[in-house]
Amino acid sequence: MSNVQPILLNGTWTASSSAQSIQVSNPATGETFPEHFPVSNWDEIDRALQAAHEAFLTVVNWPGERFAAYLEDYALALDAHKETLAQIAHSETGLPAPTRLAGNEIPRTTNQLRQAAQAARQSSWRIPTIDTKNKIRSMYQSIGPAVLMGPNNFPFAYNSISGGDFATALAAGNPVIAKAHPLHLRTTLEMAKLAQEVALKHKLPAGLIQLLYHMSPEDGLKMLEDPRVKVAAFTGSRTAGLKIKHACDKHGKPVFLEMSSVNPVYMLPGALTERGPELVEEFAGSCLLGAGQFCTNPGLVFLVDNPSSQAFLQGVAEKFSAAQPQIMLSTQGRDSFHQSLKFLQKEGAQLVVGGAVVDGHDSKHQPTLLKVTGDQFLSKMTQFQEEAFGSSSLFVIVKDVAQMIVIAGQLQGNLTGSLYSSRDGSDDEIYNRLAPLVNRNVGRLLNDKMPTGVAVSSAMNHGGPFPATGHPGFTAVGMPASVRRFSMLCCYDNVRPERLPVELQDKNPGGIPRFVDDQWTTNDIVTN
Repeated sequence: MSNVQPILLNGTWTASSSAQSIQVSNPATGETFPEHFPVSNWDEIDRALQAAHEAFLTVVNWPGERFAAYLEDYALALDAHKETLAQIAHSETGLPAPTRLAGNEIPRTTNQLRQAAQAARQSSWRIPTIDTKNKIRSMYQSIGPAVLMGPNNFPFAYNSISGGDFATALAAGNPVIAKAHPLHLRTTLEMAKLAQEVALKHKLPAGLIQLLYHMSPEDGLKMLEDPRVKVAAFTGSRTAGLKIKHACDKHGKPVFLEMSSVNPVYMLPGALTERGPELVEEFAGSCLLGAGQFCTNPGLVFLVDNPSSQAFLQGVAEKFSAAQPQIMLSTQGRDSFHQSLKFLQKEGAQLVVGGAVVDGHDSKHQPTLLKVTGDQFLSKMTQFQEEAFGSSSLFVIVKDVAQMIVIAGQLQGNLTGSLYSSRDGSDDEIYNRLAPLVNRNVGRLLNDKMPTGVAVSSAMNHGGPFPATGHPGFTAVGMPASVRRFSMLCCYDNVRPERLPVELQDKNPGGIPRFVDDQWTTNDIVTN
């Protein structure tokens, strides 16, 4: 077959031996691009695993500076090619090139790479801990080869060859096997070329960064179960995420999953009375942004049944009706979104506005608003928490505040939960009863703010309880915490001083914050 793209295997662009391949289509035109991308067979996967294993043995004691320098130069390379990369990604995803991609997402991606470089250089993620009396010292260290699988909606910031998981896995000193997402293969290939050029410049081991485009589900799960893989990360659907989790759990292997989230928004009565039209604008802008294809899209809204809530619902419906349907990431994604909406309606949700696929070659769907009563929601809580990945939201009209509080205490885990309350304090009593329940079931609690923006900040938690993620204690965004996912805690008991990692030795020339004898210090250690 002609025009089959090579895979990045053990430091070399290698022709695949597979007879199977996949292609990418333009969601705006339906055009299929000519490039074929191989579906790697087990032989290729096995070679990638062995190369990653050998690379880990080479870099296991490297200082963080080596990885930091690479990440910074890679960020420069992406910046230098951002216009070209944005155009390629636009053709594969329909996302706007100047604003969303070149103007926002690529700068976010390079910012993440630079923050990860800083974390690698400073070693703060390691949390060096020293007990001088008992001669016990510990810190977080690299864990080994990582398999990374990115989502469809962020071709740069979450891409397996450039995104947050890539940056943090390398910052922690781990080899990476990047598995591309089928919707933006050409974009991933171009970034991998840059990643490899910079790797050669820095003389990195051949198997430190590798790229496989696709594989059968059976071989993918077999790869995750292989003992040479030490950690995995995945962002995508709950269906795929649970299969990945099961494969890793069977072998006690850490896997960090971001799956589904409906991101509940609680509009308290005083807030709607006080500034209802303002909140209509804010909510509609958030839910319609990017065709709703964000993991933090506000997909579930709670309102107490009263005239202010009815006006809010009507205002949002008008905004949705007037909005032009946007190109979604793919026809498959559009159809999946439509089926999710049909499922909610089958379970009893009433269609307020939208609900239809837009005819034509492009992947468009009408923005959709659904509603149910609080009693309906309580009777089918699992069904009505089904994520519909697109510009849609399910409004739950509860009969009173007490019912809203009952529901809040029973919701499944989400990435975010937003509470809107009045500025004059009239909602404070309700807020104080509601917030602890919401907080328990979300990774990020917001006040008077929509959840769609995720700042790349050291204080950010982009995680949450199951099924939003596979583990409530970790974040996919924010350094140094996100680096720590790709690590293991190592303890040194009575180990000779010259054999200790530099971060645990008595001298501290880099001024690393260390927890020494129950207090934080950046000083050298003086022992008898």
